[in-house]
Amino acid sequence: MAFTFSIKDTYRQAVEAASGGKQTVLYDDKGYPSIMNIIPKLSYKDVGLSDSTKALPAFMVDDAEKPEIFVGTFMAMVHDGRACSLPGQVPKVYTNMDQAIAYCRAKGPGWHCMTNAEYAAIALWCKANGYYPRGNNNYGSDHGYPHEKCRPGTVGSDGRINLGLTGSGPNSWTHDGTPNGIYGLNGDDWEWAIGLRTNNGEIHILTGNNAAKNTADLTAGSAEWKAILPDGTLVAPGTAGTLKIDIVSGVPKISTTVKTTTSGDQWPSTPFKDLAVESGITIPDILKALAVFPSDNSDHGGDRFYAKNDGEKCFFRGGGWYDTSYAGVFSLSGYHPRSSSHDDVGFRPAYILL
Repeated sequence: MAFTFSIKDTYRQAVEAASGGKQTVLYDDKGYPSIMNIIPKLSYKDVGLSDSTKALPAFMVDDAEKPEIFVGTFMAMVHDGRACSLPGQVPKVYTNMDQAIAYCRAKGPGWHCMTNAEYAAIALWCKANGYYPRGNNNYGSDHGYPHEKCRPGTVGSDGRINLGLTGSGPNSWTHDGTPNGIYGLNGDDWEWAIGLRTNNGEIHILTGNNAAKNTADLTAGSAEWKAILPDGTLVAPGTAGTLKIDIVSGVPKISTTVKTTTSGDQWPSTPFKDLAVESGITIPDILKALAVFPSDNSDHGGDRFYAKNDGEKCFFRGGGWYDTSYAGVFSLSGYHPRSSSHDDVGFRPAYILL
């Protein structure tokens, strides 16, 4: 019996063969391709958080384990209202959080804007394997390795490279240091990491990786947002004793109360490894599994944590082309509302079989 292969089949097979099965090509509802990295299920034990074989949040949807997630190899570009992961493109920026979600959901069931839980799983994998990717964090090059450069995607008024073309950096700019890894997780532009926010300082998440669902309600007033008690229990926002971000002497700190609220031109930050916790408060494993709190006192790539605690603040990950040593897989910024739209903020498509 003869078999007939389509061009789609041939392209997918070529990518899978060239990458040793680490990458594949997925097609959306209009047949547009995206090159995706396949990330097999990771447990707390796999990334050194504990001895538990429980799956990380990225691999849990509606309390059911998923065997894998698919992460865009490249930051998103947008074609016909749909986010695509393709090489040699200028990343889509000037996109607020709700727009980024819409561009990804438009592709069909399972497609979503990459969640914080998914970014965290990759960051923890990098740490566990002793490899922190470099990237475009110094105007077209890596700050510590200036000979490593990307091709220009956009150029600033000063003539220096801002965004690089997707995938145009060296292998050291991928999450695993190979030509088949995920590009752009250190620098280039910040990326929306959905499913994590603060509201007046209180830390909110969606259960597991439920933010990946096409039906997930990520609006400001959604009942799906959960606060976190120090023992890791998820509860309704506003419950007494939940974990919050306080500002102490201009530095973010995990607490159960907010004593100082940011206002005006205040930009509190700290090295991620130095994020402190108020005395007597236990940090639950869930915050470490979501890379909101350091898993130990190692340097976590020298990355930085930024946070404000007035009103609703949503989160970006990764850093921009100007962040030098502060950019990286653990770099996390909670300064901005969901409506923020800037030249240094993009997003990445992901997929999970629902």
